[in-house]
Order: sequence, then structure tokens, then C-alpha cells
Amino acid sequence: MFTGFVSFCLVSSALSQSAEAAHQIPLIEVEVGKNVTLQCPVTEKDGKFVHWFKQSPGYIIQTVATGSYTKQTLSEEFNNGRFTVSEGQALYFLSMRNVQKEDEATYSCQYGSAYSQTFNTSVYLAVNGKLCDIEQRSVYVKQTPEAVSVHPGSSVTLQCSLFSNNNENRSECPDEHRVYWFRAGSGQSHATIIYAHRNYSQKQEGRRCVHSLSKTIQSSSDAGIYYCAVVTCGEIVFGEGTQVETRQKWDPVIIVLGTLLALCVIVIAVLILSRD
Repeated sequence: MFTGFVSFCLVSSALSQSAEAAHQIPLIEVEVGKNVTLQCPVTEKDGKFVHWFKQSPGYIIQTVATGSYTKQTLSEEFNNGRFTVSEGQALYFLSMRNVQKEDEATYSCQYGSAYSQTFNTSVYLAVNGKLCDIEQRSVYVKQTPEAVSVHPGSSVTLQCSLFSNNNENRSECPDEHRVYWFRAGSGQSHATIIYAHRNYSQKQEGRRCVHSLSKTIQSSSDAGIYYCAVVTCGEIVFGEGTQVETRQKWDPVIIVLGTLLALCVIVIAVLILSRD
């Protein structure tokens, strides 16, 4: 019910403001991958509500955040770690990290009481540059470990790290990339794909973006060289591979029998030498 009332207030505000003279809104320019914070100044907070909206060219209005002076909540679509809302002495803030091209839009702050709300601030955020322009031919892949030997039935974790050559201060994993895992078994002329994923199971560790693959090595047929390949900005970057080998488990019965056999040989040898 409250959401419907807010929508009614929003439409009412838009209609009332359409009768006024058109005004140009401020422009803020930001480079792809940078951070930006938008401000919404207010005169008083008690009993007031605040809402942030995004209007992309050619698209309907999206609600970024909504709430009162005590608490603001991001909408599900924007609750992804890049957007945050906060408030100060006489200001509300909408912050964006690692700005992307799709963030380019008009952002508006609607502020007022439950019965009367107006657009307090609007700003057009222009995003310059393309992520691919920044990252193209500036990444390389390293796999760890180089080799691993496990017993059949055991699990192994392989890591594929994506490093940046040019931007050492980069704080985010690339947003548009896919990771594929291949295995080349012994006697195979071609590697076969075993796993593919996009933008998950990843974590940022300093200057590298790390993808992990956990796999249970059931038998020697799972052995071979495992490669990871990262596809970003239309370019495929391969790792050097991890050699996975299996080692045979020793049966306890065989170990006991082998020990007894060795003892028997020693005893026989002692008896033969003692007769001499």
C-alpha cells in the first residue's frame, strides 16, 4: 500500500513539475571503473522520506533506494555491493563503486513528507570510456599449483588467477568475463571442456581475481593437464595448466604381507649365515 502511495506521489510530482519551465540538470562525468557519490541536500529530516530513482534513456524509471530519514534500503536490483546509500548532517548520499557504462542515467532524489514529495535533486551521470579499452591486452592468467598428485577418491582444488598488467590499483574483478576449464588426458589429441561459469565463484585478492575449481579425482581417467581459459573483452587468455596425477593407495593387507615376507627373507638369510 505504501509503495502504491509513493508511486502516486511520484506521478503527482512529475505532473505538477511539467507545468513549470524546463530546467537543465547538472552533469557529472566519471570514467569507467571509478567511484562516484551523488548528494541530495535537505533542510530537515524529522518525519521525512527520501527516494533515489534512476532514469536511463529510453527506459522507465527504476527505484534505486527508498526509506525514511532513519533508514534507507536499496532495491533488490541495486543491492549488489556496488551501490550504497547513507546520510549526513543535512545530506543524503548515493554512492557507486566501479562505475559501468550501464550506470549512465539521470539520478533523482525525491524528498518530502508522506503527503507531499518533490524531486529535490536530479543529475545526469555520464560514463566515459569502455572497460575493454582499459583491460584489452592487459591481463594474464596464472594457474596454481603447477602439479598435484592425489589418491583416487580425493578432492583437488585448482586456482586460476587473472592478473592486470597495466592497472595495479584496480580493486574489482572484471564484470564481463567467462572462465572455462579444460582437461587434456593422456593419449587425447584435444582438450575437453569440463566446466564453465561467468562472474561467480570469484574473489578479489589484491591485484588478482581468483577463480577456483574443486574436483574429486575418481580414478586415473580423471588425471591429465587441467587448463583454465578466461574470455574478456573478446580475447581468450589461457593458463599454462596444472598437471593432475593419481597415486595408488597401498592396501594394508599388502603392506603387512610385504613386511612379513621381508622378515622371512631376513630370518632365512641369518639361518644360512649361522650354519657357515
